[in-house]
Amino acid sequence: MNEDDFEGTLILEKLAEIDKLDAFYDAIDSDDFEQAIILMKRARVDSETISLVLKKMTNSED
Repeated sequence: MNEDDFEGTLILEKLAEIDKLDAFYDAIDSDDFEQAIILMKRARVDSETISLVLKKMTNSED
């Protein structure tokens, strides 16, 4: 996946399907990378997209 083509909506939809959207936002807000990974894996987000989300989380700290 090209970072320029990243669309977070699909990730959010997958998290909403498993009723973990609020938990994901909490993980993002608290910079809890481990919990964010767990939730994305549970929502069946592919590893490439998970890596991109983690990169964006890291960059938001700068």
